[in-house]
Amino acid sequence: MFKLSKEHSIYSMSPNNEPVLYVPPNAQIEFETCDCFENQIKSSNDSFGGLDWSRINPATGPVYINGAEPGDILSVRIDKIEVAESGVMVAGKEMGPLGHLMDAHTIKIIPIKNNTAIFSDKIRLPLNKMIGVIGVAPKDSDIACGVPDYHGGNMDCKEITEGAVLHLPVNVPGGLLALGDLHAVMADGEICICGVEVAGKVTVSIDIIKNTPLPSPMLFTNSHIMTIASHEDLDEAVNIALLHMANYLKDKYGLPMDEAVMLMSLAAQVRICQVVDPKKTIRVEFPKDLLSYSQQT
Repeated sequence: MFKLSKEHSIYSMSPNNEPVLYVPPNAQIEFETCDCFENQIKSSNDSFGGLDWSRINPATGPVYINGAEPGDILSVRIDKIEVAESGVMVAGKEMGPLGHLMDAHTIKIIPIKNNTAIFSDKIRLPLNKMIGVIGVAPKDSDIACGVPDYHGGNMDCKEITEGAVLHLPVNVPGGLLALGDLHAVMADGEICICGVEVAGKVTVSIDIIKNTPLPSPMLFTNSHIMTIASHEDLDEAVNIALLHMANYLKDKYGLPMDEAVMLMSLAAQVRICQVVDPKKTIRVEFPKDLLSYSQQT
């Protein structure tokens, strides 16, 4: 297994980033990650104004996958997510859709013990460990790690978790995979701009699907196929994810478009991943048990 330390951090996904690791297809890689504040917050008494906001949402990488070429798919299986013994949350004025309700900024340290997040003496939440930032280099531009787009990035999709397989479009030779921004707990929406932000380690297995263009990320779990899309306008993100799913059902499984659309109206769930990043992210979930599969995802 290859290992990559958190010292190899980037703040934007770019075709110009120099790879810090080269791996063959079918490699397994362990990424060590900082939290989304690059571990700057040590205590609830830390000064919010003292944070260096240029160091937000670091991703560990990038990794060059030998043989990955533009027009391929990078298939990333999430084998394991390990999180630290505590995480952090912040909330404050003008942060997220309810920021207008806040008069001051608050930092809260969340202990993690026995697979639960201890929010308070009375409230404990089961962990749903997930990856907030994961993506490849865009084709011809730099995109900050905090921004989601067709290349992946800060999608904050809570289904990107252990056992899931994420498909990302390869836009440049080697793909240049990077990931970070782990959450120990997060609900759909991420309404106060964060979940339980936490440092940790992620182990993934990499494969390449050759000559298969992909317009935007897809996710495969044991029960669902998901298309993921991000856009400044929430409605447009929905439209992109729906169109991708309709085309996938038509092209992959031979469904006539009218049947694909009608079936989606009966069985596809439209979910909001997050509404707080520069681009909002949507996923469309379609149940696998309605389809006969011609190949493993």
